[in-house]
Amino acid sequence: MIHHYYWPTPNGHKTAIMLEEIGIAYETHPVNVLKGEQHEPAFLSISPNNRIPAIVDDDGPGGKPYSVFESGAILMYLAEKTGKFWPDDTRKRHDVLQWLMFQMGNVGPMFGQNGYFQGYCPEDVPLARERYHKITRQIYGVLDRRLGERPYLAGESYSLADIATYPWTMPRQVEMHRIDLAEYPNVARWNQDISQRPGVQRGIAVLRDDMRIGNPTRETYDNMFGNKQFRQ
Repeated sequence: MIHHYYWPTPNGHKTAIMLEEIGIAYETHPVNVLKGEQHEPAFLSISPNNRIPAIVDDDGPGGKPYSVFESGAILMYLAEKTGKFWPDDTRKRHDVLQWLMFQMGNVGPMFGQNGYFQGYCPEDVPLARERYHKITRQIYGVLDRRLGERPYLAGESYSLADIATYPWTMPRQVEMHRIDLAEYPNVARWNQDISQRPGVQRGIAVLRDDMRIGNPTRETYDNMFGNKQFRQ
């Protein structure tokens, strides 16, 4: 059994989709980041940087429980465990890893900063809004060019790279990031294709109605973006 410590954010969606796609038995343990549950000691013992998602595999290496934090590491762990979305061919496997690392090092961090300054920052910081919006557009350009050459990010087959990147390009994220997807037709085509996968639809539906930030209260803001995370 996989114990999935989760909240429906883009990074959380990655692992929920992966668990549904590989068809492994799992149990969801909600970690309500709006209420600050990510800062509780029990969760920090699994995810020391107070970020969801995290997993505990009851049947880990050597048959013993094993915990994994960081969404990209979780995807790789589950792929190795099940042999799914993990090519045997060295070239193909590293094609997947390159685009997975691109998501982890560029898409997630930069889109996240853009979303913060576009929608959550309590102050208007024009320089930051402009900078991260430009970087986001540049990254969309990289994705669009790649997807104009191949049906999926790592080539001809759906992979961890697509699972990791798709949640950051769903309609709500596109709107938050002030992106016009019509400018990136190859991303739009890919996005539509990924959204039709049953495993993706099931993964996105996990706790779907619980992630409603709207205008964050002072407490919610502190739990997600403020000083509370730095006091751990």
